[in-house]
Amino acid sequence: QVQLVESGGGLVRPGGSLRLSCAASGVTFSTYFMGWFRQAPGKEREFVARISARGITTYYADSVKGRFTISRDNAKNTVYLDMNSLKPEDTAVYYCNTGGNVDPRTYASWGQGTQVTVSS
Repeated sequence: QVQLVESGGGLVRPGGSLRLSCAASGVTFSTYFMGWFRQAPGKEREFVARISARGITTYYADSVKGRFTISRDNAKNTVYLDMNSLKPEDTAVYYCNTGGNVDPRTYASWGQGTQVTVSS
């Protein structure tokens, strides 16, 4: 059974940066695409970014392109999301998941997520 533990969230001012981490277990991590998603208050969960199994290709939602960078360390079974130039509209609970599908409705289970709040 896959377990996903997100961390690294917090309160940051607009224009600031954060690095999120997601540690995965119970899965052969190096063979899976990994994705980041987020859910803002009162909104549906949405796709943020994904990375291929070996980290060669990445794909981003238009809303974060050029500001966020997804990366992974297969030796540590961990995927990262570096977030720069943060905006108040980036405020959300951030989740990771295994697989490359950008539709969050296709995933059966999630970790607890990590809260990111962008506010002055």
